[in-house]
Amino acid sequence: MALIDSTDEALAEVQSWRRDLHANPELMFDVGRTAGIVAERLRGFGCDDVTTGVGRSGVVGVIHGRITGPRTIGLRADMDALPITEATPLPYASRTPGRMHACGHDGHTAMLLGAARHLCVTRNFAGTAVVVFQPAEEGGAGGRVMIEDGLMERFGIDEIFGMHNVPGLPVGSFAIRPGPIMAAADRFEIMVTGRGGHAAMPHLCADPVFAGAQMICALQGIVARNIDPLDACVLSVTQFNAGSAQNAIPETARLAGTMRTLRPETRTFLETRMREIVAGVATATGVSAKLTLNRGYPVTRNDPDRAAFCATVAADVVGAAQVNANIEPMMGAEDFSYMLEKRPGAFLFVGNGDTAGLHHPAYDFNDSVLPFGISYWVRLVETALAPAA
Repeated sequence: MALIDSTDEALAEVQSWRRDLHANPELMFDVGRTAGIVAERLRGFGCDDVTTGVGRSGVVGVIHGRITGPRTIGLRADMDALPITEATPLPYASRTPGRMHACGHDGHTAMLLGAARHLCVTRNFAGTAVVVFQPAEEGGAGGRVMIEDGLMERFGIDEIFGMHNVPGLPVGSFAIRPGPIMAAADRFEIMVTGRGGHAAMPHLCADPVFAGAQMICALQGIVARNIDPLDACVLSVTQFNAGSAQNAIPETARLAGTMRTLRPETRTFLETRMREIVAGVATATGVSAKLTLNRGYPVTRNDPDRAAFCATVAADVVGAAQVNANIEPMMGAEDFSYMLEKRPGAFLFVGNGDTAGLHHPAYDFNDSVLPFGISYWVRLVETALAPAA
């Protein structure tokens, strides 16, 4: 299959959309400019219906095929940026200090817009395609908020599909897997309260720093000694705050970090074991401790049949040799997981080439990826909603 919109003129236009979004990043649900541009373009393409304000600031476009069909599939792109200061010399670099499209959501939005334009012109399918532009993927659970606002029911979505770029994966290649493809991401905080005093007289104190250090070592032992080595699990203590003077044992200490798991059973076991260890270490060191666990995005779990279907579609675009249909799971998290909990579907990776990593201040979405992403979306719709023979 030839790439869709691969002419210099067509690519230049989509590239201009992407670079404009890159220069004007917006955070979380405050994506008014981005959402406004998306809605305006969808209307200009001739979408049959364009709804704004879904999930606070999401945009949904409905495109009917030339032939009436019973099925409706959703295609989702994220719109928000990150609170990162950009460190690139690009002429289209962020114009807002402290905000940056460091995860490629500008590219995701541009690719889905390009696909929507093509689908509105050709309508070479039987049924309905729904293009979903989501806010607040970066920590705001915008996908969940759109679901709570009736996304699936209001637009009759039967299946839902997502895509994300991956630095290090060659341009012109795709990767996917059945089952878990990205991890659940949870957070924890431990407040340790001891008895402060002079550092020269530790025997008169209950040292929360010592207790916190013991907790860190013991918590690492969960992954090392309590979890099956073949069951992916990450526990990272990323913050340890205590004290203000070198000659004083403080009264309190605070630890915080993240846990990543791929199986619900492991997620629950990890939480249980953390509670046991924190309580046990507190008792052993003579302090009190409060552990607070906050569940974040769930596991992004691909429906096996849809994952296989997506791999076939990607192979139609770039050739089977350029598609990894059983990539190893990634321990990052993605709020498309909420959508996959409500409807069958799959999340696929597209190669961004040899670029800086995601969430890095030197990252930039690779514009040469645009025709591959657009072509994949179009081919997915035309294949999934192919008219009956």
